[in-house]
Amino acid sequence: MVRFKGKTAFITGGASGLGLAIAKRAAKEGMNVALADLRQSALDEALPWFEENGARALGLCFSVTDRDAFEKAVDETEAKFGNIHLLCNNAGIGCAHGPLWEMSYKDTDMAIDVNLKSVLNGISAVVPRMLRHGEGGHIVSTSSKNGLLPPPSLGLYNITKGAVISLTETLAGELPDGYGASVFCPGPFKTDLGRTSFEVPALLSGLTPTAPPPPPPPPMFDDVDPDLDFEAMRNRELHPDEAGKLVFRGIRRNDLYIITHSEYYEGVKARCDAMLRAFPKTAPNDAFKRAMSFMVFNPVFTRQREYM
Repeated sequence: MVRFKGKTAFITGGASGLGLAIAKRAAKEGMNVALADLRQSALDEALPWFEENGARALGLCFSVTDRDAFEKAVDETEAKFGNIHLLCNNAGIGCAHGPLWEMSYKDTDMAIDVNLKSVLNGISAVVPRMLRHGEGGHIVSTSSKNGLLPPPSLGLYNITKGAVISLTETLAGELPDGYGASVFCPGPFKTDLGRTSFEVPALLSGLTPTAPPPPPPPPMFDDVDPDLDFEAMRNRELHPDEAGKLVFRGIRRNDLYIITHSEYYEGVKARCDAMLRAFPKTAPNDAFKRAMSFMVFNPVFTRQREYM
């Protein structure tokens, strides 16, 4: 997908943070933009920018965990703008941290519902319509660096974001020519994920969000060098606008992976190398490889080009 003007983008979690940055970039590319968000206050704050910049935008307040509401929001978008060509499954929350065996069932269900099931809901609601209109399209789903390199004590977040990567790899192999899928794996950005991660669970539970107490640091930070230059570390947090640029660059290139920070390269390489070292040193059976070709090789991985 390389031409965007006059086409329509549907973006979940679109009223703040990375979602809003992607939405603004879509508008700058000449797209109609549907911003989906659970928080009406965030939509009210975000929408004036689009009006002031002459962009066509629609605010949709609903929960991405509600499948019926998702379908109705897509209906409303098509009624206003016509066919949808870009789906950004961006809605997500931070999760409770600690050892996996200490996670409550409530925290587990919330993480899976918001960070994983909502992506499947978006695909189910939008992709069949994309395929029917036959005009091509692209699906971007937001994972995280944690999906590629899972640190301890952040298990629920790691699990759900890792699943989004596998989901996108599968989807990319299922889509016909003219349609693409990318997984966005951001490192640190200057966003309000902490606030939304508090507000969204409260709203989903039928509660009124109030100012949360500062969360304790994850246990992994207990042994951090006290002389570490945290200011230099925070300088590596990217501005959200960079997310919009990188995502649209990835869509144009039909990248499978959109990755933001080179600092994680060695860690991800170590993970991949560990998998390769685990394979038995036996000669493969060629008959098995031919019979099970769809299981032993996925051509979607050959499509990823070198970052240039």
